[in-house]
Amino acid sequence: MVSLICLLGKFYNASCGVELWQGAGLKNLEEKLMATSMKKLCALLVGALTATSALIAPAAAQDDAVKIGVLTDISGQFSHESGEGAITAVKMAVEDFGGEVLGKPIQVISADHQNKPEVAVATAKEWYETEGVTMINDLINSGIALAVTQVAKNDNRIAIVNGSGSSRLTNDGCTPNSIHYAYDTYALANGTANELMKQGLKSWFFLTADYAFGHALEADASAIVKAGGGEVSGAIRYPIETTDHSAFMLQAQASPAKVVAIAGSGTTFINAVRSAREFGLAQSGKTVAGLLVWLTDTHALGLDVAEGMILTSAFYWDRDDATRAFAAKFEKHMGRKPHMGDAGNYSSTMHYLEAVKAAGTTEAQAVMAKMREMPINDFFATNGVIREDGRMVHDMYVYQVKKPEESKSEWDVYKLVSVIPGKDAYRPLSESKCPLVKK
Repeated sequence: MVSLICLLGKFYNASCGVELWQGAGLKNLEEKLMATSMKKLCALLVGALTATSALIAPAAAQDDAVKIGVLTDISGQFSHESGEGAITAVKMAVEDFGGEVLGKPIQVISADHQNKPEVAVATAKEWYETEGVTMINDLINSGIALAVTQVAKNDNRIAIVNGSGSSRLTNDGCTPNSIHYAYDTYALANGTANELMKQGLKSWFFLTADYAFGHALEADASAIVKAGGGEVSGAIRYPIETTDHSAFMLQAQASPAKVVAIAGSGTTFINAVRSAREFGLAQSGKTVAGLLVWLTDTHALGLDVAEGMILTSAFYWDRDDATRAFAAKFEKHMGRKPHMGDAGNYSSTMHYLEAVKAAGTTEAQAVMAKMREMPINDFFATNGVIREDGRMVHDMYVYQVKKPEESKSEWDVYKLVSVIPGKDAYRPLSESKCPLVKK
């Protein structure tokens, strides 16, 4: 069919309507009319065949291969937390699974959403509806994740979120077709805020990235601070493309708060921490708290800047033998150690493929049922379970950044402070606004 369309296209360019007889030496009206009639006939045939091809394309693509999409930030400010690392992790999982399922090869495709929701939504719809993609992974940038999970719901496909953190994804934004796998803002705030509150640091000021993730992180952390008897003395929001935090740091410095909590991610988070160092916030008696700190952030900052910072994470490469083994394999591909997003992308892809195999189909609801039914036991999680709201429940870990003299190697940057059991790490279902939760 494609060949026929291409053949007809030689007579008529359907995409731009070029009349190929123009300038071809036709000398009389009769020849021109005949050519015009042929052009119209070809146009009708091309349109009909293209429409028919579009209708059968998803089924044909799905019959030929099981397709997984990685929709991520490849070129923007979150690329170090996702991007090529996310794509590599998913491909590693496919390779380790054996490269095929249900007798079909597994294909991984990827795209850069450019941190534009309209680009992400258009790509997701094309993948689901035309390319035969059955699952999309990573989805860093919470606004994008919230939008794409709704596309997955509408098209009855699956979306797994590892890059984004907004707890709305399993609260008011939950869907029966999406899973929030690696971490969320509630768990991050729960770990870091409670640890600092235990140290008597009960007065907080928030420096918040002005988008869905930052808002959710500030809201979740504020609620935990207030529930623990603390107070929030102020908050300011900065555009996510901000490079100069000077004005914000002056306000934070003037605040009576003991903790300046940075609720953001990506390069702007790194810039904010560096700015806090330059303005001497620590020297003035304030504690700078990173509410989301990726391993790559700590590495970029260096231990001389980040030392002593308390953070919460779902994964650390040097936790045990299993995490170290995965890290060694990942490093061979990427030249760096994996962070929790990389680990989550691998683990969730493997769990998805195991569920497809068990279900005997890629149909979304059958696979989702198997993913909820089957526990997750691998280097990432022990006895992990997917709740009815889509939250993958597993242990979280509170770490402190090492001093330079404590580090034994380039990526030896964290020491364990405490473990938060999965049952205590995430928002209780009794507080959920997810319509899928049975009250």
